[in-house]
Amino acid sequence: MADEPPLLALASVRVMADEACILDLSALTVGAGESAAILGANGSGKSTLVKLITRQLYPVWGAELRIFGQDSWNVFELRKLLGIISSTEQLDFDAEPPLEVLDCVVSGFFASRGLWKHQHYTREMIDASRAALEQVGAGHLIGRSMASLSTGEARRVLIARALAHRPRALLLDEPCAGLDPAARHHFLNMLREIARGGTTMLLITHHIEEILPEIDRIVMLRDGRLLHDGAKADLLTSERLTDLFGLPVTVTPRGDWYHADIRA
Repeated sequence: MADEPPLLALASVRVMADEACILDLSALTVGAGESAAILGANGSGKSTLVKLITRQLYPVWGAELRIFGQDSWNVFELRKLLGIISSTEQLDFDAEPPLEVLDCVVSGFFASRGLWKHQHYTREMIDASRAALEQVGAGHLIGRSMASLSTGEARRVLIARALAHRPRALLLDEPCAGLDPAARHHFLNMLREIARGGTTMLLITHHIEEILPEIDRIVMLRDGRLLHDGAKADLLTSERLTDLFGLPVTVTPRGDWYHADIRA
């Protein structure tokens, strides 16, 4: 991995909205093969950073922003290298017209919603899609429409869609949003298996309970700026979390996981 360009490298990045600066990062680098969690409260700049990475937003002139070593990307080509999973993305696949599960996964090779006549998909793509669905425990859902699935089932299908073409990394933007406790438990365990298989993950969250044991680096954002960046053991503490969220927080390690409670 040492010779590969970083997953993310940015410098002097500022994003403006209505004449206000909503993200101001002097420097941030996430190396190739390095899994990290971006942690912060609502309004901390996490969503803005995601939109920068996915090319939905652009910084003001003079910024440096490279993904896998490139500062210019065709969005469709980027999606082949960086699998993106979010609760908001799921809404697109639940909408009309109905989209069958396997078609949803195969169409990920074209970064499209479903398959179209002009697209040439191969037996290798179909086999890879079926294998990805089996990998995430969703092979039995083939033949169902995305709209008929539970939130947890649909989230697994989207993970399979991202994994089918073997991306270099996964960007997980609040991936457990909308999941009940049982579904979240099973979903996080599935992500652990994927991480153990060597897939790099960039997790965006405000819940420390969702930070996988396989993720060792924490990047904390507050008010659109970098607050702390370092090892998980150093940053997932009561003192750091109290500073981050502006409330008295008690952090308790639970095995390989961490749990946070707000003190009365």
